[in-house]
Amino acid sequence: MSVIVEANNLKAHYITHAFGVQRSVKAVDGISIKVSEGEVYGIAGESGCGKSTLLKVLLGAHQPPLTVVDGSVKYRFDGVEMDALAMGEAARRDIRWSKVSYIPQGSMHVLNPVRRIQDTFRDFIQTHRSTSAREAHDMTRAYLNELGLPEKVMRAYPHQLSGGMRQRVTIGLATILWPKLIFADEPTTALDVVVQRGVIQLLKDIRQKEGSTLILITHDMGVHANLSDRIAVLYAGKVVEEADTRTILKTPLHPYTQYLIKSLPHLDERTERVSIPGRPPALDHPPSGCRFHPRCPLAIDKCRTIDPETISVRPGHQVACHVVTEGIPHAASV
Repeated sequence: MSVIVEANNLKAHYITHAFGVQRSVKAVDGISIKVSEGEVYGIAGESGCGKSTLLKVLLGAHQPPLTVVDGSVKYRFDGVEMDALAMGEAARRDIRWSKVSYIPQGSMHVLNPVRRIQDTFRDFIQTHRSTSAREAHDMTRAYLNELGLPEKVMRAYPHQLSGGMRQRVTIGLATILWPKLIFADEPTTALDVVVQRGVIQLLKDIRQKEGSTLILITHDMGVHANLSDRIAVLYAGKVVEEADTRTILKTPLHPYTQYLIKSLPHLDERTERVSIPGRPPALDHPPSGCRFHPRCPLAIDKCRTIDPETISVRPGHQVACHVVTEGIPHAASV
């Protein structure tokens, strides 16, 4: 299967200057990933690990103080390679929404509060395609109907819709032009579990109908279990483990990944869930060696001084952990 997005040794820092002092927050620090056409690639990790920053850079939507200091991001559409970081605004506008689209976290930040949903869709479609108002209206109605949204939604204002309905409308807005590549940043945040299920099913349906590639950012491992084909686990700006979803959920190797999996609730379980000790490090002065070692119960001396290399433990399963590399028996479980 062909690669549609490839990032190599990507480093993106928040660089600020105040009172003569430069501060550099290493939010993305040497990340390399490949996303195949048609798959759902999940990016997981707790808040503050660099997920949303990575998405901004992959999308080419970063602005100062966020600065790409090294690495590359390439798109490949129909055999044509594009440099996402060197692309000019005109070229970016040409592929935006038709080839690359974005589902943001908050639906209320996308929808104009003083315009009806049908007007927002019409403006959006006519900006990117040469269509009449009637054609745009018919296109919107047909697409929203495909997504299971009633026609009355078109005449509503955003504040008249529930949070789940607004999120479904936002997803419809991002996918109505049938993009090949979709970035989704926490698409189920702040939704109750019943509405979450509906949004997850909607994303599944869109992927099946259009064959789109989805890069999914969320801290919710349950959402990844339902949607993602492969998962990259981020911690403190680095990928610590990457594998197919079943492998990550059933046989995680990195201690941090194991803690994430153990945080998932189980039906009929009444015992207290195990939480990760400590807190994520400040990325302007990250710890030496493995960035997880101050919180890791399995840390050895090497973890405190040497940054672990990413090794392949089996085809498609990579991990960056000295404990795994050294083959220490108790590495199988924290």
